[in-house]
Amino acid sequence: MKRMDTTQLDLLQFHWWEYGYPYYMDALQYLQEIQQDGGIRHLALTNFDTKHMNEIYDAGIKIVSNQVQYSLLDQRPSVLMAPAMLERNMQILAYGTLLGGFFSENWKGKDDPTGFETVSQQKYHNMIRTWGDWALFQELLLAMEKVGKKHEVSISNVAVRWVLEQPAVGGAIVGCRFGLKGKEHAKDNKRVFEFKLDEEDKMELKAVTSKAKDLMKVIGDCGGEYRRA
Repeated sequence: MKRMDTTQLDLLQFHWWEYGYPYYMDALQYLQEIQQDGGIRHLALTNFDTKHMNEIYDAGIKIVSNQVQYSLLDQRPSVLMAPAMLERNMQILAYGTLLGGFFSENWKGKDDPTGFETVSQQKYHNMIRTWGDWALFQELLLAMEKVGKKHEVSISNVAVRWVLEQPAVGGAIVGCRFGLKGKEHAKDNKRVFEFKLDEEDKMELKAVTSKAKDLMKVIGDCGGEYRRA
């Protein structure tokens, strides 16, 4: 708060790596005390699974959101988390919506990469391989391009729009790197508010995603990718 020159944090997101070390409830209760004293406006979680998120909320700690990976490729939050959040009046903050940049025209028709510019690209390339394979991912990009051309928007716009239209989603986090066409990307990102996906669009995309592996079975619930042995 001193560094930000403020007396209150608008939103504090809490992460806990190991559920087997059970003191996350103690930490959250302490944060709730700070909240009650005015130092924090809203408490939130990041990368908690549905079971532990429910445990925390139902213990009386009023969490407003959970930041988890959610994309057209990784639809795990729709299985357990979204229904639980709707019941408790909470929201999902979705990241990984653009798969570290893989959901763009830049990767359409390209060979499966073997080298990566960022750790993020490596991570989401691993997700693609866990979900299916590069050939199926290319098929998904083509379907997204078709939907995008119909609405005169980009593949990235389609990816973000799909997430924003999912139940319990409060917002999609779109990352960027300094110096990489920042203004151009910001202008393009605003276009997600200029169109909506219709049933034909959704079926076009589902026709491809239905061919992929069930990530709930492969990885587990949200955050499971960070807790696998």
